[in-house]
Amino acid sequence: MNAYDIIRKPILSEKSYAGIPSKKYVFVVDFRADKTQIKMAVEQIFEGVKVQKVNTVNVRGKYKRQGKTDGYTSKYKKAYVQLTPASKAIPEFENML
Repeated sequence: MNAYDIIRKPILSEKSYAGIPSKKYVFVVDFRADKTQIKMAVEQIFEGVKVQKVNTVNVRGKYKRQGKTDGYTSKYKKAYVQLTPASKAIPEFENML
């Protein structure tokens, strides 16, 4: 599996913006990826970054209804990535503050 297949996209929410100054980032990741694969993918995609720890959460789909049609949104896996204090920050996220 390629590093870009593991890390799908960043999650840009109010809670994730609050973690950027402390070098904590949130990503949507592949369901089959484990914490070690996520760590190696982040270090490979963003060069010069050292990951301290990774926490993962499986997010269930929410129940939605439009008129007579109802169903669930798609489920996904979310990864909280904490960088080491000595590591440089990810520059793509630093510009958002």
